[in-house]
Parts: sequence; C-alpha cells; structure tokens
Amino acid sequence: MKAPMRVVVLASGRGSNLQALIDAQRDGRLPIRIVGVLSDKPSARALELAAAAGIPAFVCDPREATDRLAYDRSLFARIEALEAELVVLAGFMRILDPRAFAPWLGRIINIHPSLLPLYPGLHTHRRALEAGETRHGASVHFVTADLDGGPVIAQVGIDILAGDTAQNLADRLLPLEHRLLVRSVGMIASGRLCWSSGVVCLDSRALNSPLVLEADDSLAIRPE
Repeated sequence: MKAPMRVVVLASGRGSNLQALIDAQRDGRLPIRIVGVLSDKPSARALELAAAAGIPAFVCDPREATDRLAYDRSLFARIEALEAELVVLAGFMRILDPRAFAPWLGRIINIHPSLLPLYPGLHTHRRALEAGETRHGASVHFVTADLDGGPVIAQVGIDILAGDTAQNLADRLLPLEHRLLVRSVGMIASGRLCWSSGVVCLDSRALNSPLVLEADDSLAIRPE
C-alpha cells in the first residue's frame, strides 16, 4: 500500500482551509499526512489548530530574516527538512520569491477566492461586486512566479445575488472553498492529478480547462 503523501501547509490566518484538510485526513477521506504547518504570523489561529491536531507547528517570523529571499529560502529549507511531497498555501499572505521555490514547481498549490484568471491578488469579493459580475468562485492552482497566475487545477462557482456584500459573498463561498481544496489535494495525493511541463494533467492527459467541483464533491471535466 502506498504511504500517505506528506503535506506541509502554509497559513497566515484563521486556518479554516487547514482545518478542512485536517478533518478530511482524520476521517480517512484524504490519503495524506500533514507533517507540518508553517506560519509567518505568531498569532495565526492556524498554529493553534495544528497543535490541537498533534501536527508540528512552526512560526517563521520574517522579522528574523535579513531580506525576503533569505526568508523564503529558510522557509523552504524547513519544508525540505520535513520531507514534504506537496506544499499547500492555505491563506498564506506572503508573495514567495520564485528563486526560493523553483525546485518545488509542480509541488506547490494555492487556494484563491476568485475564478482565475479574474481578480488575482487581494479583495477579490469586493472587486467582483464592483465589476458587476454575476458569478464568483474559488480556484486551486499550481504556484508559479506569476501572482495567482499558475495553471488552474479546479474551480467552483456561485451566483452573485442581489444585495450581496463582500462579506456575505465570502461567507457563502468559504464552505465550497474547503470542499474544492480537499478534493483537489485528494486527487493529487492519489496520483490522478499532476503537473507536467507546466500543464495540469488528469490521468496522464493534459487538461484544456480547469476541473469543476460538482455537488457530490467530484471534480469533473468542464463541458466544451
């Protein structure tokens, strides 16, 4: 039997996506072992969630590094020491230097609250409302040097309703984000999804568009 995939999670805040991964690992829905949680914020609740689940938690304080590149190289040295096979950015609010993570291309994913390539960066819910969008959502993508610009693995969308605010739009989307991330990590850990020469592949075949999260939590090929 294949050993569970060793996963390291990076988080800066409350850690709700981390908790979704912890719950899925505990319930046997994910063939992974979270071997470490790293945060740039000593006060991040994600660290408390990790400790409560018996997962090693580490504060990697940027103030202790001489510069950004030195910090990022130290961060990935710790990830390497944990023998990670996959790195999940789950609300990690730092832009990583591509020189530090170049050896990890294809082994780092991020969850982003928009239907990429729309609205990379911050304040995605507000920006979608201000633009008059009728659909919004979340994306899981491989991390590259481009901010929120790596190949998109999978997405989930919701309708924007009359009277929506940035906060209630975020609240409605969050449970779907959790399901999207858990399912995406599961398919990577099972070997069905991978990065190959900058392209997302499903069962060894290149995808022309991101997968879509269905109501039963399966990831389906988007209809042409």
